[in-house]
Amino acid sequence: MFTALRTQLQGAASEFAGGPDALEGILLGMVDDVDRAVREPLEIFPVCHHSPASALAMARRLREKQPKVVYLELCEDMAPLLTELRNCRLPVAVQAFAGEIDGFPQEWAPLSVVAPITEASAEYQAIAYALDTPGVELVLVDRSSDHVFQWDRANTSEAAETDGSPAEAEGAPKSEEAALHGEAVGVEIGDLRPRFAELEEHLLRHGKVRHWSEWWHQYVEVPLGDSDHDTYRQVMFLIGSLFRRLAPGDGSRVRVDEDRERYMWTRMREHLEATGTDPEDCLYVCGAFHAASRVEEFGVHGRSGAFAISPRTATTWQYGLIPSSHAAIEAQFGLAAGSVSIAATTWQKSLTRTRVRPYRLEGQAGARKSRAKKALPAGSAAQAPATDRLTGFLHQPPVLDSLDEAELLGWSVDIVRAARRNGYLASTADAIAVFETSILLAGMRDRAKPTPYDFQDAAVTCIEKDSVPGRRDVRRLVEIMMGGDRIGQVGYEALPPLARDVYDRLEPLGLKLEQRGVQRALLDIAGRPELEACSDVLWMLRRLMPAAAARPIMGERRLGERSIQESWDLALGTHQRALIELGYEGVSLEQVLEQRLRREAYGPRATTAGVLAAVEDTLLYLRSGRLSDELGTHALKVLAAERSVDGAPEVLRRARALLAYYRTSRPELPAWIESFVKTGYAHYCTLLPTAFRDEDATVGQVAAMLGFLFSMESLALSLGCDRTQLELAVAQSHPDDPSKTALLWAAQVQLGTLSRTELRSRCAELLDNPLVVPSYPRYLNGFVHALEPVPGLADVVVEAVSNAFGRLPDAVLLPWLPLLITTLRKGAADLAPLLIREAGRIFPGRLPALDAWIPPWRMPQEDPFATSRAQRTATAPMGAALLAARPATCDAVAELLGCEDGWQQHDAPARPGAPLLSAHPATCDAVAELLGCDGGWAAAGDTAVAGAALTLRHPATAEALEPLLADR
Repeated sequence: MFTALRTQLQGAASEFAGGPDALEGILLGMVDDVDRAVREPLEIFPVCHHSPASALAMARRLREKQPKVVYLELCEDMAPLLTELRNCRLPVAVQAFAGEIDGFPQEWAPLSVVAPITEASAEYQAIAYALDTPGVELVLVDRSSDHVFQWDRANTSEAAETDGSPAEAEGAPKSEEAALHGEAVGVEIGDLRPRFAELEEHLLRHGKVRHWSEWWHQYVEVPLGDSDHDTYRQVMFLIGSLFRRLAPGDGSRVRVDEDRERYMWTRMREHLEATGTDPEDCLYVCGAFHAASRVEEFGVHGRSGAFAISPRTATTWQYGLIPSSHAAIEAQFGLAAGSVSIAATTWQKSLTRTRVRPYRLEGQAGARKSRAKKALPAGSAAQAPATDRLTGFLHQPPVLDSLDEAELLGWSVDIVRAARRNGYLASTADAIAVFETSILLAGMRDRAKPTPYDFQDAAVTCIEKDSVPGRRDVRRLVEIMMGGDRIGQVGYEALPPLARDVYDRLEPLGLKLEQRGVQRALLDIAGRPELEACSDVLWMLRRLMPAAAARPIMGERRLGERSIQESWDLALGTHQRALIELGYEGVSLEQVLEQRLRREAYGPRATTAGVLAAVEDTLLYLRSGRLSDELGTHALKVLAAERSVDGAPEVLRRARALLAYYRTSRPELPAWIESFVKTGYAHYCTLLPTAFRDEDATVGQVAAMLGFLFSMESLALSLGCDRTQLELAVAQSHPDDPSKTALLWAAQVQLGTLSRTELRSRCAELLDNPLVVPSYPRYLNGFVHALEPVPGLADVVVEAVSNAFGRLPDAVLLPWLPLLITTLRKGAADLAPLLIREAGRIFPGRLPALDAWIPPWRMPQEDPFATSRAQRTATAPMGAALLAARPATCDAVAELLGCEDGWQQHDAPARPGAPLLSAHPATCDAVAELLGCDGGWAAAGDTAVAGAALTLRHPATAEALEPLLADR
């Protein structure tokens, strides 16, 4: 059939190459591929993904041939979802999703495969025809979603590349709509793009275009738009064979391509044998790249039994429809920005020009009501013998479309109007310039009629001067004007149960949540108590979905608190994909949230702070005491296994919040929180000496450890912990860092082993030492962090900072001041307000009072023991005046204790002293010896204070005890 074409190509190869060589083999091999595909009894219909020419040819052929079976190159496990397309507004994507995997590496999870479908695509025409025509069967024959990842297990990046998901698209827009498919691997029908980089560069350079999408539109879409069926098939076979034979020698990619072709032909032969269908009554829709296949399994009479289809893994796949968009398709499949929108516009123009009636699913949004379908007439599938159409197509000169001035003028006026609305200073002169420049660019590129790409370049050149005044540039405005980034929507009936449940539970809000964009929801919970259930749903959506899907404007949810009024910005329609993918994890929000909290708590990288956060979320959103107790018990195990203090600040914050919540909401603390306090007390006491010495442990983390120990000490001691363990841990701590040293001093003050007077003297010594002054801000950093475990030291910290400003000279203070500010801001920004409040309490509030103001730490300090001794010396001998005045009380106590000696009478003044110590002087002698007091007995006169026998016998002993008592 192609003898003449073979002869011409052989002569051309000999003339250009100087004899038979590889070029001749390639050219003749391409003709052989076309001949083989055309002669196949099962009609092969080659297509290109999202090609208006392919969709137009498909609609024509379906109405002419009326096949009984349509084999479609699409993942075979996605077949049950195709009937739900009638409940959606295109473009949408069929998705296979696996959150929990079995048989693949865990780092691959989650697995996601999407197949986007637009109205201007050949696969949609085939699906609509098969689903709405009685007696027609649609069979998906491509590998399953499981095999997409199974065959590319060695290299996941090859999987994405094989299925048409390049690393970076040509000018792909980085927008929210471009990310509608997420990280899913995309599968498409007809990945027609040269895999030989030099070939693509050659085509773009000689075609005078900027990217591949423009070349395809100019040299394939336009010529094939009005061609007949045989010409269309043969040209597409030829292009597929060309790209296949000039593909680089990537063994893994070629292997996957050939395995897919073997898979599809094996499935088709199995179906033909099982049903007994005549191949003449079938239509095989596949990409042109796979239509020119050379595998031995090709055709209904190809080799059988040699290719074994591997079984699927144990991974459980879930299926659904997610919204897609033109920008998402362009970004995922490496198309130029705006190319899919231009294809949609071209599709509508082609329908108007050719009057071809396309297929659309019944009940689809925007579809016209069609008449009832009739059964297929007998013998309507007969196929006429094919003839050579390639020779004539390749010899005919390119048809130059005449200039449509009205269309181009309308484009020019519309883009100027859109530019003015978006802040550009465009005028009528710019419209004229865009019109003329479009014609000029088209002429420079050897075409009479400017394409949308020529017009786009002209608009950018003439309108976009120096900068973009608004959010959209001129290139994006042209894309919107040419059709815009159409975004699909999944209908209510096609949503998973969880998504439908969310819409039903939020129905009292009275909003159209399925619409895109942001909507404001006002909840007066106090006036309408039924809205509290809506509030619970919104807070769970806030926890599970992207932040922009449900954003609270007014109201908050904290432990022990509930808002009486809330205000929300909702964009569930914009984030419909995320809501649908939640439906793959469970049937209700509560179930999904519980599963996620368990995964976070029991995961291999779970930390104590993370588990406590899960416990808090359980109480906030689920109000489940059972789950919170379970996760809290698990937090004990995680805490005991940790050997670092990285999460100490977060553990302290969340433990305090949970403890406060349980104390105010329950009659008694749960057992797990008591065990957590006991375990945490012992755990941090053990790690404290190491943390003080560890260079990787920050001062904030060590301060959080001390904060946990000091703030929960009373509860821990009541539960059986030993305070000696904390004292020993502090005594064994010997830090080298100045900030940690200051933190240790604060801990010693809290424990009572260091007095405030000694702490002040140490701070003064630091300022007196010139070698230490440069590091003084680091000491202050430690003191500020010490306010977390010891908030009572705020006055000492204010005093330390004030002394630095008062004593340091300007030559030292001015260079040192920026270091102080940056140190405090970086290391203790959250504790600075406490320091500022204390300074405001100490310093005068008005400027005139500052001159006469004396700092509290400079005022003379009175000795309370010295004052007491002076008062006791000056007064007369004191007795038990109260007991003497009320002897009945003493008699009652004596009778209760069984004392019958009665009152003792003294003629002389009452002898001061303690009769017990006088009767047993050895006790005083032992205490005096222990304290190192060598003074003997002192003579007790009549003026001695009554009841101070120890002072009478050993006055030096009493003097030694006074400082200890003062510190207490």
